[in-house]
Amino acid sequence: MSSYLLAVPSGLPGGLDAPMGMHFGHCDIYTLVEVENNAVKSVSTLENVPHQQGGCLAPVQHLASHKVTKLLAGGMGMRPLMAFQQVGVEVYYAGQQPTVGSAVKAFLEGKLPPFSTEFTCGGGGHH
Repeated sequence: MSSYLLAVPSGLPGGLDAPMGMHFGHCDIYTLVEVENNAVKSVSTLENVPHQQGGCLAPVQHLASHKVTKLLAGGMGMRPLMAFQQVGVEVYYAGQQPTVGSAVKAFLEGKLPPFSTEFTCGGGGHH
């Protein structure tokens, strides 16, 4: 049985119907989705930590400390992407998805590519 915890940057109030938070470090809240046997088992939320310019590493540690192993994101800089890889969190690009639920569905269907340098942004701004 394979199960893992997936995090999605979200607008308030979080959950599957919430809009995607397009930049992971600046999102309002994270929607956490427990996936078991490629199906959604449970959904919860996790507050984001305060973000300072260039301080995207705090959210990386925050998510890793909550046992997140996969992240769906619309945008992030190179430093946090590398930090996620160092702590063993797989990051997938979900920038075309309007809601958390649509991103999770696309991920479970294998339609989201791994997040690569072509998706990173310079930091501070949004796509």
